[in-house]
Amino acid sequence: MLLEPKDLYERLEFDKVLELVEHECLGELGREAVRAIVPDTRRGSIEQRLLEVRAFKLTLEKSDVFPITEYFDIAEDLRFLAVPDYVLSEESFKRIAIVLRFVRDIFWYFNATRREIYPTLYKIIQPIVFEDFLIKAIEKVIDDQGNIKPDASPELLRIRKAILEKQRELDKRFRNLVNEFRNKGWLTDNVESVRNGRRVLTVPSEHKRKIRGIIHDESTTGKTAYIEPDAIIEINNDIFDLETDERREIYRILKELSATLRPYAEQMQTYMDLLVRFDVIRAKARVAMRMDAKMPQLQDKPTFAFREAYHPLLLLRNKQLGRKTVPFDLVLYDDNRIVMLSGPNAGGKSITMKSVGLMQLMLQSGMLIPVREVSEFGIFNNIFADIGDQQSIEDDLSTYSSHLANMRNFVQMADDRTLVLIDEFGAGTDPKIGGAIAEAILNEMNRKRVFGVITTHYSNLKIYAFKTKGLVNASMTFDKDSLSPTYEFKVGRPGSSYAFEIAQKTELPKKVLDYAKHRTGKNEKAVDELLIDLQRERQELQEKIASLTEREQMVEKLIKNYDQLHKDLEFRRKKLKLELKEKELQQIANDNRQLERLMREIREEKNLEKAKELAAKVKEERKQVEEQVATVSEEVYEHLTTKVAKQEAIKVGDYVRLVTGSATGKVETVDKKQAVIMIGDMRMTVKIRDLEHSKEPLDVNTVRSVQTSISQASAFQSKLDIRGLRPEEALKVLEDFFDHALMTNTNNLRILHGKGTGALKNVVRTKLKEYNVPMQVSHPHPEFGGDGVTIVQFS
Repeated sequence: MLLEPKDLYERLEFDKVLELVEHECLGELGREAVRAIVPDTRRGSIEQRLLEVRAFKLTLEKSDVFPITEYFDIAEDLRFLAVPDYVLSEESFKRIAIVLRFVRDIFWYFNATRREIYPTLYKIIQPIVFEDFLIKAIEKVIDDQGNIKPDASPELLRIRKAILEKQRELDKRFRNLVNEFRNKGWLTDNVESVRNGRRVLTVPSEHKRKIRGIIHDESTTGKTAYIEPDAIIEINNDIFDLETDERREIYRILKELSATLRPYAEQMQTYMDLLVRFDVIRAKARVAMRMDAKMPQLQDKPTFAFREAYHPLLLLRNKQLGRKTVPFDLVLYDDNRIVMLSGPNAGGKSITMKSVGLMQLMLQSGMLIPVREVSEFGIFNNIFADIGDQQSIEDDLSTYSSHLANMRNFVQMADDRTLVLIDEFGAGTDPKIGGAIAEAILNEMNRKRVFGVITTHYSNLKIYAFKTKGLVNASMTFDKDSLSPTYEFKVGRPGSSYAFEIAQKTELPKKVLDYAKHRTGKNEKAVDELLIDLQRERQELQEKIASLTEREQMVEKLIKNYDQLHKDLEFRRKKLKLELKEKELQQIANDNRQLERLMREIREEKNLEKAKELAAKVKEERKQVEEQVATVSEEVYEHLTTKVAKQEAIKVGDYVRLVTGSATGKVETVDKKQAVIMIGDMRMTVKIRDLEHSKEPLDVNTVRSVQTSISQASAFQSKLDIRGLRPEEALKVLEDFFDHALMTNTNNLRILHGKGTGALKNVVRTKLKEYNVPMQVSHPHPEFGGDGVTIVQFS
């Protein structure tokens, strides 16, 4: 990744963010890793690191303590261990054991439950095999304080027992000698001391010839001699020999342990790297907790879609001071790529511009950022910034010359994956010439399709942004009543510098202001106001066009829905007709069976009178059924034609439809109680009581509409994300979603609305009440979204 200038981290204050992360690290290796962080340009790598930090942040939110505390750097110990026949010290093994215990605890941490909750973190250790016997091998020899255990080997245990016995014997003899010589007055008040690793008596010089033994030392004044009596010399010699044997045995044990661990030096380095990785992830997560940072959506291509974004450092500072921080939204639509930001001084222009660059560096370095999760961030290969006074005495550059030098580098090296941040573009020289040069540079960068945020006070740059595709004006709003900035960011309209208003607030003399206004003239202010009006009108037109486009799409959807419904009704009509025919055939068959039965009885009994009685009975039964059918039919007609009687009279030219059907036609003639209507290519005569008024049918291409509807149904997604929408927007989206679900017979739906204040959740519940169909509404387990997700099952 190319960063310009070299001190870009300092210009955007990214170095301060790294210091925050570094401060949260538990070990020096973790701090070194943070200092070595470089923004990445690979989406997969960035996304993986962001997911890891988000998962660790979840452990902090759940107070699910991760088993890691301060640790040692064992890189040097492992480097020496790799040398053949090298013997590590007890202290080295103590450090290695601490690191191995941390790693073991991390492996133990990921039980079956946590593997499901934190799959991203578990994925880090999944390919690594932990060799538990390494800890056992060290713990068998070294205790928790880093000392050799007495029972590290049978020989060492024997030697230490022998040393203890000799020390007890020495104590006993030494006490006897002390008592004897003290009674004789041959010892000083201190009685004893240690010289050359041996216990000795402190004897006044005048008595030193009275005690037989070895004089190890004398005091600086020569008044005291330190004597080892003959009676304990042999015991001290034995102890010395045993201690020599002990050191030799310890060396042998450590050499054997070093040889055991040596083949796993590389594996233990992997464990060390794993510990450092979790240390850095933890540090990033702790900083993210302080900022309430989130993981936005990541895009391969460069893009801006910041929603409720905060400057990370400003947010932390204001939290400490108890102040409110104003967020900003920066969303670029269409082909816009460069934001021309204007507004009053001290209004927040530079902070907003720096926020864009700082959050981009943080994101591409694997850090969560203080924005809403619905925000979208692209990936840039280059980030260039020209911020502040870059005057250089060493390079013999003035302030303006240094700005131009940066611009030259930007123009030469920029491409369509470059983010450019420029503060006070064109300042530092004559406004007219500086503005012209700035416009030329801006034109060249726009031609190279760079992305950027540029602050300025120059009107010609605001006008250029208004007229040029790819650029959009933005402003920091200003409260004219209180003459103070609001720090609110608005895309779509340029801002005024409000120089006269601010000067008035600073109580600059009125005559000075009047003179300045007279010298400025009306044209300068008129240009700003005209530009603001034009930008507003342009934005209103764009909003109207977007609204009309949305309505056109809705009409197209309605046409498609209507056509599909018409096809469904036609199918049902034909199916009903078929069922009626089948019932008619069945009835005829039943009648035939009854006639056959009658004929059979007549032949068997040859009784004409009885046959006549049976025939009359059947005829009477059929007549009763026909009367019942007629009665029911009349009731149905009366019910269907109630509203027809109340409607206006049907005239020639009206569009009507059958009360009992869905086909729509046009009235050609009306004759008393009958009318001739034209339905498609078919002309038919219908009773007026069977007709009702209808709207003119839509002229729709049937084949195309059916194909589109079927395609739409097959592509229907049963999941919907309405986070970030306003309630009125969500209602419309939910209505379309539920309508399509019912039309495509989709029974299981999942709506992601987030928790927040619960407003969107209530909107979902309200909309569902409008559908009079059996359904079950529930929420998943908290681990899978809880109250932030609504699950709907249509019965």
